[in-house]
Amino acid sequence: MIQRAKRIGVKPAARLFACAPNTIRKWCNRFDGSLASLEELSRAPRRRPRKLKPFQENHILQAKRKLPTWGAARLKRDMELPYSEKAIRRVLKEHGLTRKYRRKKHQTKRCLREIKRNWRVWQQITVDTKNLKDLPEYILQARRLGLPTQQYTARDVTSGALFLGFADELSITYSELFIKSILRHLEEHGADMKRLTIQTDNGSEFIGSWQAIGASAFTRAIEAAGGAHRRIPPGQYRYQADVETVHSLMENEFYFERFTGREDFLAKAATYQHYFNYCRCNSGKEYKCPFTLIREKNLKAPISLLYLPPVFLEDRLHKNLYHTGEVHDVWTHPFSCRKSWRRRRPRRPENAETMSGALPKKRGNYLTPGALS
Repeated sequence: MIQRAKRIGVKPAARLFACAPNTIRKWCNRFDGSLASLEELSRAPRRRPRKLKPFQENHILQAKRKLPTWGAARLKRDMELPYSEKAIRRVLKEHGLTRKYRRKKHQTKRCLREIKRNWRVWQQITVDTKNLKDLPEYILQARRLGLPTQQYTARDVTSGALFLGFADELSITYSELFIKSILRHLEEHGADMKRLTIQTDNGSEFIGSWQAIGASAFTRAIEAAGGAHRRIPPGQYRYQADVETVHSLMENEFYFERFTGREDFLAKAATYQHYFNYCRCNSGKEYKCPFTLIREKNLKAPISLLYLPPVFLEDRLHKNLYHTGEVHDVWTHPFSCRKSWRRRRPRRPENAETMSGALPKKRGNYLTPGALS
């Protein structure tokens, strides 16, 4: 184009190449005899008059370092940052705090949001467990402080309400205790238990042995409360999408916390559960929290409906098994009978020196079984 313009002129070359004469003049003025001069130049502005000040960028960086798993949109919404998402994303990218790109799954999930939105509250609750041993930020704390390694999760499908429980192992006994506490809580708040369905996978913590003929203790606990237990088809993990989504969220929002002990862990887990049920906006449910969605369908729902703090299921099991201390109570577990033969050491009389014989041999503060015989 430049060579033709030099031979026939600017306007004839513009008509020939179907462009404006100013385009011809621009490239003729830019050309210095080398092909490098014909490369496209950046059109980005050389200065930004509305660029954020250093203290404003520090405000964004502090929020990001406090919640490193949150993106620009959520930082702006939940932390109430007075900057645009584009500006927040630019600051995070300049300081290397953006999350690496995560490849999407090769198969697109079916969008069932409209169907779930029309369901009634407590129509279906999905229950699942999560192994916490594969979380590198958490497992070191768990081994050092004796924190639980298994999470029991229940979530209502239509509202997204969350209930948590923790234990050190997967067991049908713990699953039974977990679902009983939820069913008892919902029944006390007037939920229709006869129209409730509990959905789980085919794990042994829910169905027991695969060779079992009758229903498991978990299933019997649900049926005793008036509900129904439904299992998903083998291999169809997408049926548990609601509860699996919570597991993914908690990896990024909860388990990066630092804990000082079991009590601190339980307190922070209760805080997160209450935040999730009463405050956290869900982008998949019209940016509303679970309690707001429940109030839209039931205006008389009490504020304590979703207030069921998580517990250590081992503590609840021990509370049910061990002796209550009442008169004429019978031990309910054989291992707790070890204390039945123990007796306190008899008080030594003041004139023991003048008494003949000696007291039976002792072991610690208790008599040995041989001495009792």
